[in-house]
Amino acid sequence: MESNSKPRTAKPEWLKVRAPSGGEYHKIKGMLSSLGLATVCQEARCPNISECWGGGTATFMLMGEVCTRGCKFCAVKTGNPRGKIDEMEPEKVGYSISQMNLEYVVLTSVDRDDLPDQGANHFARTIKTIKKFSPRLIVEVLTPDFRGERPLVDLLVEAQPDVFAHNVETVERLQKKVRDPRAGYAQSLSVLKAVKEKDPSRYTKTSLMLGLGEEDPEVLQTLKDLRSIDCDVVTFGQYLQPTERHLKVEKYVTPEAFKKWQEIAESMGFLYVASGPLVRSSYRAGEFFMKGVINKNRLKEQEQQNVHRS
Repeated sequence: MESNSKPRTAKPEWLKVRAPSGGEYHKIKGMLSSLGLATVCQEARCPNISECWGGGTATFMLMGEVCTRGCKFCAVKTGNPRGKIDEMEPEKVGYSISQMNLEYVVLTSVDRDDLPDQGANHFARTIKTIKKFSPRLIVEVLTPDFRGERPLVDLLVEAQPDVFAHNVETVERLQKKVRDPRAGYAQSLSVLKAVKEKDPSRYTKTSLMLGLGEEDPEVLQTLKDLRSIDCDVVTFGQYLQPTERHLKVEKYVTPEAFKKWQEIAESMGFLYVASGPLVRSSYRAGEFFMKGVINKNRLKEQEQQNVHRS
């Protein structure tokens, strides 16, 4: 009897990276472990973890390590956290950041459909706590979709993160194959649109995985849909199968193809595009750019305030 399973394709040379190492990496790993904090860098097995942790960037994963959804591409554990949440987590995250010499922090979280507000208040409190103790730190949030509930999205926008990210993950046709049934293309677009409607000054950002079986016209349509709602930043990265239980890679996209998508997206008016096999939604390349944009705007605001005072 023939097996219908498709053998795993060997990774090309451009996807091979060194194992995490370095003094700063081990220092941060030990501190986070002692405080019981999770980072998506570890949970999602990000290939850029040493580069980011060694360079002043970290991505904290709020509200535990168990997600109530089961997307078929994601390595994060899935299950029912049964309403459990660490009420001191915002303070723990704030303390960790003060010890890590960070310039840019990304806050993300598992989906928490088990909570009445899906964790939106906890998320917002963490942003405010960080802003209180580190007002110059740039804070990006990479949020769940909160089932598309506008008041919950508004709650996070009101906490004033510098960048509001939510990932559409893949093209519209592949959503049901790739994501949990409770997620969806239109729902994700509605989140990004709601952010701009609530506060046009917030930068919005999303990410697409390539190599899942998408066709070029579908990727192009996705970019058009994102620009129609004024999404500022898009990143492209290669989907990598985390375990045998997850979706297989349909194609390893070449660095040349990633460069092509970067050029196409830039020509469409995105403020910034990061595109490459190992790029992830909170990859440092985008952060370097966003730091420059945001700090420039902060300086302009400060100059305007000084003019008004004089």
